[in-house]
Amino acid sequence: MAKIRKQEALDYHTNGRPGKIEVVPSKPYNTQRDLSLAYSPGVAEPCLEIANHKDDVYKYTAKSNLVAVISNGTAVLGLGDIGPLASKPVMEGKGLLFKIFADLDVFDIEVDAKDPDKFIETVKAIAPTFGGINLEDIKAPEAFEIERRLKEELDIPLMHDDQHGTAIISSAALINALELANKKIEKVKIVVSGAGAAAFSCSKLYLALGAKLKNIYMFDSKGLITKKRTNLDENKKFFAVHSKEQTLEEAMKNADVFLGLSKGGLVSKNMIKSMAKNPIVFALANPVPEISYADAMATRDDIIMATGRSDHPNQVNNVIGFPYIFRGAMDVRATGINEAMKLAAVKAIANLAKETVPEEVNEAYNEKNISFGRESIIPKPLDPRLITAVSPAVAKAAIDSGIAKNPITDWDAYELELKKRLGLDNKLLNVLTEKALKSPKRVVFAEADNYKILKAAQHALDEGFAIPILLGRKQRILELIEENNLEFPNVEIIDPKSLEMKEKCVEYGKLFFEKRKRKGFTEFEAIKIMRERNYFGAMMVETAEADALISGITRNYKDVIRPALQIVGKDESVSKVAGMYIIITKRGPLFLADTTVNFDPTAEELADITFQVAKTVRRLKIHPRIAMLTYSNFGSAEGKDAKKMAEAVKILHEKHPTLVVDGEIQANFALNNNLLLEKFSFSNLANKNVNTLIFPNLSSGNIAYKLMQEMGDDVDAIGPILLGLKKSIHVLQLGSSVREIVNMIKVAVLDAQIK
Repeated sequence: MAKIRKQEALDYHTNGRPGKIEVVPSKPYNTQRDLSLAYSPGVAEPCLEIANHKDDVYKYTAKSNLVAVISNGTAVLGLGDIGPLASKPVMEGKGLLFKIFADLDVFDIEVDAKDPDKFIETVKAIAPTFGGINLEDIKAPEAFEIERRLKEELDIPLMHDDQHGTAIISSAALINALELANKKIEKVKIVVSGAGAAAFSCSKLYLALGAKLKNIYMFDSKGLITKKRTNLDENKKFFAVHSKEQTLEEAMKNADVFLGLSKGGLVSKNMIKSMAKNPIVFALANPVPEISYADAMATRDDIIMATGRSDHPNQVNNVIGFPYIFRGAMDVRATGINEAMKLAAVKAIANLAKETVPEEVNEAYNEKNISFGRESIIPKPLDPRLITAVSPAVAKAAIDSGIAKNPITDWDAYELELKKRLGLDNKLLNVLTEKALKSPKRVVFAEADNYKILKAAQHALDEGFAIPILLGRKQRILELIEENNLEFPNVEIIDPKSLEMKEKCVEYGKLFFEKRKRKGFTEFEAIKIMRERNYFGAMMVETAEADALISGITRNYKDVIRPALQIVGKDESVSKVAGMYIIITKRGPLFLADTTVNFDPTAEELADITFQVAKTVRRLKIHPRIAMLTYSNFGSAEGKDAKKMAEAVKILHEKHPTLVVDGEIQANFALNNNLLLEKFSFSNLANKNVNTLIFPNLSSGNIAYKLMQEMGDDVDAIGPILLGLKKSIHVLQLGSSVREIVNMIKVAVLDAQIK
């Protein structure tokens, strides 16, 4: 873990607006009428509705999406009792996590009350504001009483995350670790170091999973909790099942599981050596574990280990659980968070760890191939699938256990809603995937001796939307497959330069010569050039031995498009081949053209390109609303590009009168509905939510899409998509990510289906 310096941390919290969270309006507020609706007199109407029907508060206010993160600052992280004011940065941080991982809004509440009765009274008094309550950093044993009483007296989801968050995540890790160790939970010996809120909650959840109380040895600062001990609180009495006193070192002998929730350095290498075969060690003290990861791993080869640190495998991080648990509970308006919901979260998290990891997770953690095993027994905190795995499981458990006031009936729609909340989903990607799956096509990969290409090709093969054909040096491709644990059963691997392909190169070369014999090629040159993969692959598509070609991740754009144009050629119905990018944003997809092919198209060519783009957008089940962009607004400025775009609009209106297109127009007006309505309400783009942008020349289009890619933190790009070719050939950006390649494969398959 990179060292965090004091000043760096202080600067992070003070730069710009102090703190980490802010309130953002969710309704229009630009006009006096907006303000009159938001406050007096308009606000009276929802107030009266709620007064008559209390549940309407969920309909007319933010309650359904609002969590209170509440603390009295008595047990803050590793800082102890530092008080409510000093705890505020932590509570704001928790609010940030709720928002970015589950799109839940948060008010952090710091209560100056150490007395449990006063604290409970305060929380109960403010509870009507919230749809859920996350108790945080409250010291034991008061935390147990506070949570118990509030759960009894309130009818909204409530959880003390310090107790249950660690319990849920470590339980998921335990399920999978036991599976890898080939052990049964009811038979394992569990040693627990620590007897605080988290330790009790973890141990009780392990019991719910099948562990036996007699097999749990719990230690506090005074030693093993035994029947002989006096002055034990109720929680410790529950775990006081052993009569014989033992040291931690003695208890560790033949132990199957160690759970550390105490302090660093308590466990020695010898203790680890004395444990049973395939020991499971969860050293969760932070920032220093009970035994360091390096020491534990150096001691035994068969160990399965987790810590609370992000710089080691298997991080037990509460963010894997709490945002999604509250999301699911609040979406069905559960009256609490019960054991069934916690167990549902445990099982969903455990199961997710066994699924194929998306490439964006590999990239986020600078890994090549994260997969279920001893170093991956729980999902990574940045795994975007957590929300769609955990929240529905929790929601279903709430419904099944009878505490959901607003049951979900359409689970597919709910999953889409969850993805949309975080910008993880876009209807366009669903359409691409669904269409590709209906009729998978043979896709040639001209750069198959590249790891990213192979990874994307395997994804396409696994998902079933493409049948890969791998072009490249066969030995290198096989080495990459083995090195990265990839699997390509029965997939064709072709090296155009190999002796086996000599006859095929001659066959393709003669066909190519017939196409180019009056355009500078001799038969010898035509046969020779077939040894180049982009030419060979394009000829496979031309001869219907493949349906689509993907190339460009390591090649210049012209090196891919030239063979495509020479072999496949443009469709007779178009005047120009063009390049389109799809930029996927939270506001929806934006289609940009021409971004890659034509330097300075004429008005007639722009009209043709625009119509090609419109047809492509419609095939994706989206109605195109097209802005012809330049520096001028409807004649406000002179110049070649302004006149050209205005002329292109005129041509389009004459030839395609039903097309929603206008311009010339500046980009800010095209993308800002309010601005467009205010200044140019006559435009047929006014209040239409423009989704397609046509540029006057290659320079502006190329600059625009690259700026959008780099400046937008929440955007994905698909492209460049070649429009106007007779067959499906598509060029990747240099250095495309695996995710971008996978999306391009879907585009290529869809294009092949159409053509």
